[in-house]
Amino acid sequence: MEHFVCLGYDTWCVDMEGYGRSDKHRDINSDIATGADDLVAATDFIARTRGVTSVLMYGISSGALRAALFAQRHPERVRRLALDAFVWTGQGSPTLADRRKRLPEFRAKNRRPIDRAFVRSIFTRDHPGTADEEVVEAFADAILALDDSVPTGTYVDMCANLPLVDPARITVPTLVMRGEYDGIASVEDLLEFFTKLPNPDKQFTVMPGIAHASLQQKNYRLVYHILHSFLSQPAPVYRGA
Repeated sequence: MEHFVCLGYDTWCVDMEGYGRSDKHRDINSDIATGADDLVAATDFIARTRGVTSVLMYGISSGALRAALFAQRHPERVRRLALDAFVWTGQGSPTLADRRKRLPEFRAKNRRPIDRAFVRSIFTRDHPGTADEEVVEAFADAILALDDSVPTGTYVDMCANLPLVDPARITVPTLVMRGEYDGIASVEDLLEFFTKLPNPDKQFTVMPGIAHASLQQKNYRLVYHILHSFLSQPAPVYRGA
């Protein structure tokens, strides 16, 4: 956030319901659709506060699914959309294949416990060594200071309900970002999604040396560059006859 603030962006980060500093009183599993609803409330607030009716939106992992569903439902509110560590159908995903073994457990309750070992596994399950240990520990400190459990809804959705979005209905300019070692989605799955996006203003990029949590990786400056390049791209002045 600080990096993009320094570049001149008015930058906001959203805690979805059930996570972090957001409200946790409802007895729900905070699935992807609920997160897309949260983005309606967030963009309503930003519009009232800043007078902005269309935002540049970046989402990572389950956040990318929420951002994509929001853009599908409310394209008038999204100027450009960046999807990082995104998954479409889940075909060819080793991460989801392993996660589905615990699907009955996730369906049985609305929250699942997390601890330091869980946070570390985010950085080791695909390709160990892509993140500095100090960064992993700082990341874990920040998460665990706010939560000892998180909702199960995103896991249930990704294990049992994919696809959650229709690329043909995402009409805004879109960037699909995939870490070289990310196990959440296969390249083939993402490329098929990409080809179905109707807006010709679209990009697909593979980020070398990066696994799932791209912003905490050793190669994070690649992420900054790719994202800023897309978000700052000038609108085309000619679109053909």
